[in-house]
Amino acid sequence: MQRDIFLAGSGQTRFGEWWDKGIKELMDEAVRETLSGSPCTALDVDMVVVANMIGEVGSGQAHLGAMASMLFPHRPPALRVESACASGALALHTATALLESGKAETVLVIGVEKMTDVSNDVVASALMGAADAEADRPAGLTFPGIFGLIATRYMHEYGLTRDDLSIVSAVHHAQAVVNPYAQFRQALEPEAVSRSALIANPLRLLDCSPVSDGAAACLLSTKFTSNVRLAASQIATDSLSLVDRPTLTSFQATRDAMERALEEAKVELGDIRTIETHDCFSIAAVINMEDLGFAEPGQGIEVYRAIRRGASSLAVNKSGGLKACGHPVAATGIKQFNDVAKQLRATGERYGIAHNFGGAAATCGIHLLEHA
Repeated sequence: MQRDIFLAGSGQTRFGEWWDKGIKELMDEAVRETLSGSPCTALDVDMVVVANMIGEVGSGQAHLGAMASMLFPHRPPALRVESACASGALALHTATALLESGKAETVLVIGVEKMTDVSNDVVASALMGAADAEADRPAGLTFPGIFGLIATRYMHEYGLTRDDLSIVSAVHHAQAVVNPYAQFRQALEPEAVSRSALIANPLRLLDCSPVSDGAAACLLSTKFTSNVRLAASQIATDSLSLVDRPTLTSFQATRDAMERALEEAKVELGDIRTIETHDCFSIAAVINMEDLGFAEPGQGIEVYRAIRRGASSLAVNKSGGLKACGHPVAATGIKQFNDVAKQLRATGERYGIAHNFGGAAATCGIHLLEHA
């Protein structure tokens, strides 16, 4: 990092189905909580970066930068960032660039999504904007179908079983029970996952992250300090469609972003024990453990087996992850970032990462935080 950037405040709404709240109300709630726990006042915010993917489809609302700026008495400059499910990470990366350049000293980053006011088929179609409209959509694919293909290939290559895969959601749900912001705070047994409705073979309903409403926000500052510092912010990209990739069982963008983040922070992988990873589908969580470097290829499920036994030194998705905490698309990356900071403060661990990707990891953002 070219400058020390600190997390000066954070906040979020509970993730879920908010029929009585629109985008503006969700942003306002997250911003108010962020400022209430911060040394900053609203007037200290120099710029606002808003992450959103489907505002036009879900709410008929674009121009969200201006809407977010209206929440402040001095109308700070604001802009919107979109990168599918990685919108939150890209908004954080954009804010980091503004702070490193000196264009701003304190930036409020907010991710918001309103997904439940339209039908599931409309949401599914909108989310397919994160894939290749020419290569993927004409085949009738949706994202459950894409990750179903990935899971099928992974099972063929490495022998992962259906019962193995069910452990992932069970772990995430167990950890969400104590998270007051989580959409689903009910524990699940692996058998319940295996018995849930088939969505896209071999993926079942309880392998899939839900449709959610919500907002998350944070204040990044070079002026106001705290005991959590941003040690690295890195993004990487890959092809939109799986047909252009050499393998279905590894996401190169994750590998690239993680390598760059470790290099930027000058941190060893073994120093990181706190992880919030992008488990849009249970198979993604397994692959992520391998691509992030915490397991060898074909062994990602071992991380989850160890967590379930209480025998792991890694804290993975203590928030419940996308599966149980919820996945209001553009809010997710910022929520992950905030959760890593909370966990570092609670445990005293020094380093943690927030791993957020869009599409089938066509875009990936890694943010590495350091707790003093």
